[in-house]
Amino acid sequence: MMGENVFYSKESYIGHSWKIIPAIKRNPDISRMIVVAIDNDGLGRMHEYAAWKFQESPIPGQQFGGKGVEYAEFVMEVVKPFIDDTYRTKADRQHTAMIGSSLGGNITQFIGLEYQDRIGCLGVFSSANWLHQEAFNRYIERKKLSPEQRIFIYVGTEEADDTDKTLMAGNIKQAYIDSSLRYYRDLIAGGVGLDNLVLKVQSGAIHSEIPWSENLPDCLRFFAEKW
Repeated sequence: MMGENVFYSKESYIGHSWKIIPAIKRNPDISRMIVVAIDNDGLGRMHEYAAWKFQESPIPGQQFGGKGVEYAEFVMEVVKPFIDDTYRTKADRQHTAMIGSSLGGNITQFIGLEYQDRIGCLGVFSSANWLHQEAFNRYIERKKLSPEQRIFIYVGTEEADDTDKTLMAGNIKQAYIDSSLRYYRDLIAGGVGLDNLVLKVQSGAIHSEIPWSENLPDCLRFFAEKW
């Protein structure tokens, strides 16, 4: 998700990409893979990356979120079949992974749950699930979880930016941590094995592509262990 930030720093809005090409080239123990980066629709991502309406809105009178179901269908029923038909992919569940950060982490969680039979690995970085935490809690509690799905969860202790402060009152840094911890606990409660889970809480890390790119090799390595 947020594909314009994946490959090249000059294309990233903050001037720093996920550096996925160096991550794969410099780590020969990481399996070779086909990477598909889907760019976002600017402000529209706040609708597309959320399956539920935000609990609070940064703009009075304007509601965000709620188009995540349609976006998930686009990814899984349009993008993935096109990639599988066009390139020499290993299209099975085990070799299909999805990674997202911030709101992209939210939709990665949702798609990973909705399409557990087709996605074997998830990388959830700095999820902003606190935007619709109650709705997500109810959703995951009702789902039958796949114990074999491998999920890498990452969050920093200094997450939050000025935009976040318009969306929620209180300690947003803690909200990021609490949201990731809740997700981790729900996965365990749902039967996902501990050997298929990684939770990393990084002291001092901010909400940025810089720490995400630094931790990406560990995420990819975790996926590739069973490839």
